[in-house]
Amino acid sequence: MKKISIAIVDDKRLLRNTLTEQIQYNQPIEVLFTAENGIDFLQQMEKRPKNNQPLVVLMDIEMPEMDGIETVLIAKEIYPDIQFLMLTAFSEDEKIFDAVKAGASGYLLKDESIAKIISSISELLYEGSVPMSPIVAKRTLEMLKVSEKSFQKTENESEVESDVIEYLTSRERDILQEIVSGLNYKEIADKLFISPHTVRKHIANIYEKLHVSNKTAAIKIALKKKWF
Repeated sequence: MKKISIAIVDDKRLLRNTLTEQIQYNQPIEVLFTAENGIDFLQQMEKRPKNNQPLVVLMDIEMPEMDGIETVLIAKEIYPDIQFLMLTAFSEDEKIFDAVKAGASGYLLKDESIAKIISSISELLYEGSVPMSPIVAKRTLEMLKVSEKSFQKTENESEVESDVIEYLTSRERDILQEIVSGLNYKEIADKLFISPHTVRKHIANIYEKLHVSNKTAAIKIALKKKWF
């Protein structure tokens, strides 16, 4: 089985080394390199051949010189196929939204187990899930509910939301909300008492109606329009 290639970006050397050792220990994951901040990461990426780049990058947020959010914003323009999984000690509302808007594909807290981090990397690549620590998913939903109550619709935004109400079925809206909360296909299927295959079909329909090709893009639209 080919190993999943990743990179780790964090300003703390001990954490970088510890993560590298624990993740690679008897796991189908290879840490190609580590970087101490965003500038270091981008400089190392410039030197790497296209056929030897990480598929997933574990990215801290608070770092000197260039933080994780700015790094992801720049890197997604240069390397659109790389998935960025924020692995940070912070769960502030603003940080969560900023990370998602920058192009992050998931948001885990550093106190998650190594097993959870590893499974999130695999789910991100092979299932298209959006990994989130439970507390982050909960806060995201809470923010969406608060935003909906306080949001004053403009005429244009009202039309966009009406379009969604008209074209997304009730089940599709339920599934989209669970996607935003960070659940994967199986978890959504279990919660809604339907099969994973049915979930996949609904998600395909959601993508088509929203004119997107992945979960990250669908979540960005849902967050931006404050649909839930």
